[in-house]
Amino acid sequence: MFLGPDLIPFLMLALGSALFVGNALALIRPRNEPRGDNELARAPVGRSIIMVLVGLLAAIWALATLFQ
Repeated sequence: MFLGPDLIPFLMLALGSALFVGNALALIRPRNEPRGDNELARAPVGRSIIMVLVGLLAAIWALATLFQ
């Protein structure tokens, strides 16, 4: 099998972790000012919290699959 039998769980771990960390940092440390006219000053809180939870769930699920 190409890149081993655990490719999908490793990809899910990477995706979930990136989703969790990226959205959590967007909530914790927003930019000082928007770069462009169409950019928001802060990340939307509701959507970011949902994405943090989805990323955490995907990362935990991938870790459980890998440690099985």
